[in-house]
Amino acid sequence: MVNAIEIGTVSARGQIAIPSEIRQKMGLKEGEKLLFFLEGNDLLLRKVKNLSWDEVTRPLRAAAKKANLNQSDVLDMIQRVRKTENRP
Repeated sequence: MVNAIEIGTVSARGQIAIPSEIRQKMGLKEGEKLLFFLEGNDLLLRKVKNLSWDEVTRPLRAAAKKANLNQSDVLDMIQRVRKTENRP
């Protein structure tokens, strides 16, 4: 269910202004923490309350299981990225 759709802007320093309607609906106050979770082209923001590390990282672990990655997969990806970054 979509409760609000707004457009925000990314600054030159990479800061994102969360539209006021979204902040109000989420009850976000200055200094509160957000969890950023990227899956493909989708970015999920989740308000972090007084949760344990296990609760905060649960979506990340679920995505890792879904992707079925292991340590050698990650190392291979790092090597491929480094090779492309070193090309002239």
